[in-house]
Amino acid sequence: MLEHSRQSTGERQPTDLNVLCEEYLRLAYQGLRANDKTFNAILDTDFTAGLPLVEAAGADVGRVLLNLFGNTFYAVQQRQQTAGAGYQPTVGVSTKQRDGYVEIRVTDNGTGMPAEVQAKILQPFFTTKPSGEGTGLGLSLSHDIIAQGHGGTLSVESQKGQGTTFSIALPLNMAVHQQAT
Repeated sequence: MLEHSRQSTGERQPTDLNVLCEEYLRLAYQGLRANDKTFNAILDTDFTAGLPLVEAAGADVGRVLLNLFGNTFYAVQQRQQTAGAGYQPTVGVSTKQRDGYVEIRVTDNGTGMPAEVQAKILQPFFTTKPSGEGTGLGLSLSHDIIAQGHGGTLSVESQKGQGTTFSIALPLNMAVHQQAT
């Protein structure tokens, strides 16, 4: 599946975002566990049943999800190293239909980010990870795939020491969205 995620024709097809989120969440979690068998996290999913299909390049959106999940697992793993015994790493994913969009929310109870980092997090070449650890797609490219490639939005809300929420909104009807902008 990972090889498939790297190959994208950019061709949009009706995509079940619930299935895509579930697949890439499990892929990211199992990838992390393959490298650190001692790591465990609660995976909290809340997928809206009957969610409409979205015209999307599934491989591209999958790459974005894999990047977001990788970041959330990194954040909870980092917090686990400094938190007390009562801390339980939790990564959540939910989907919901809203005003002509489907929203995907990726949440964690990890390290969180201060406001000055949040202001830069979507900029090219910006990273919060130590040198050599930032090997993913990058939030700047993720933002471009969602905003420019799909006419959607990618946003972040975070509180230092409490966790982070990434929100993706993808239009249900790309043609209508493009005409309106």
